[in-house]
Amino acid sequence: MLAEPKLQYRMGSLCMRSLWLLALLSATLAAYDICNAKPKDLALEPMCIYRSPDTAQDAEEPDKEPEKIPESTNPRVWELSKANSRFALSLFKHLAKEKTGGSNIFMSPISISTAFAMTKLGACNTTLEQIMNVFEFDTIKEKTSDQVHFFFAKLNCRLYRKKDKTTELVSANRLFGDKSIAFNETYQNISEVVYGAKLMPLNFKENPEQSRMVINEWISNKTENRIKDTLPAGALDTNTVLVLVNTIYFKGQWKSKFDKNDVFTEDFLLSDSDSCKVTMMYQETKFRYGRFTDDKVQVLELPYRGEDITMVLILPLRGTPLSEVEEGLDLKKLTGWLDAMKEITVAVHIPRFRVEDNFSLKDKLQALGLVDLFSPLQASLPGMVADDENGLFISEAFHKAFLEVNEEGSEAAAATAVVAVGRSINLNRERFIANRPFLLLIRESTINTMVFMGRVANPCPEN
Repeated sequence: MLAEPKLQYRMGSLCMRSLWLLALLSATLAAYDICNAKPKDLALEPMCIYRSPDTAQDAEEPDKEPEKIPESTNPRVWELSKANSRFALSLFKHLAKEKTGGSNIFMSPISISTAFAMTKLGACNTTLEQIMNVFEFDTIKEKTSDQVHFFFAKLNCRLYRKKDKTTELVSANRLFGDKSIAFNETYQNISEVVYGAKLMPLNFKENPEQSRMVINEWISNKTENRIKDTLPAGALDTNTVLVLVNTIYFKGQWKSKFDKNDVFTEDFLLSDSDSCKVTMMYQETKFRYGRFTDDKVQVLELPYRGEDITMVLILPLRGTPLSEVEEGLDLKKLTGWLDAMKEITVAVHIPRFRVEDNFSLKDKLQALGLVDLFSPLQASLPGMVADDENGLFISEAFHKAFLEVNEEGSEAAAATAVVAVGRSINLNRERFIANRPFLLLIRESTINTMVFMGRVANPCPEN
């Protein structure tokens, strides 16, 4: 059961709003020895603990083969990775319904999950229960919520270890708290040990605009200046108490690069009646690929150097709208595609593109069931502050993400159109021509953790 909060809600003078920003993306651990720690080594004792209800899931399918867990992987870390993927698909499908079919979507689900896991440290009652449910943390077989933090630390160690000298996958967390507030010491300690999130005091009460600029600059620095102005003007005010920021930055080189001379101009079909000119990259080599006629998709995996990080492209077969694929997508189907793919020679045509997305998470997460956290009357976050203060709630949550795909260092050739001709015909090859809207995932392939997910509906360069 959930622990009872120690105080009653006091609005009035304690009607403080805790703004929460997800400036994108996930967590590098400052305490590296946590990667070798055991649960008993860490004092993870937040104020409240939620125990997940027992499920009869396993009993329902007694003849089902036990799931094969990747080698050298903690079973609970594997379950957390799957929980993140299920949350990613739920949020993506909500975004896909909300945005028109012609709009790009791009996000980092692991970043969002990490930031809300940090919030979970201070949550109690139904607020804690809803976080556990919406982010699928309650599907992890360790029944208590405090264990999730340990497994998040282990997952982060797996994700952010060095893959290859040409690959950068880095992230950072930070707490920005109003300097007039005494924050709970246990909350601060766990945040720093597990998530590498130190507390930086800012003066929200007297200078919220300057505080906003400080936070935006921190985010920009952590993402190689790719993510700017995450917090819009007016995002902070004198009632802001706490800002939680999670950033992630990825840059990788293809294992098999696209030749900068093998680019050409082609029409990208935005819809049945509209198109635009894009710079299309080409190569023909062996990739993991699958054509799934029943599901009306082609799936292609492009590995980055180091091979642990890959990009997966999901392209509807001709005549199938992307919305149909989006509506039917779930983790079981996606995992089935990934498991069934085979290495085969593929002639690959994909556009150069750049997508940037930003949106408020508040209404999306409320629609998924995370309601109390954003309510000044219902939120229960007593574990965040000292002295039994419990007037906190999350007023807003922002997310911003950026992706650029090219043949690696080819921006100078953006205006050049070179048509590749005279290729030998390979009767055993498949063709993957991404000249219409498609989905993409960037994942850690050994445990199938979705680092980024998106829809590329309009890769057309801006005029």
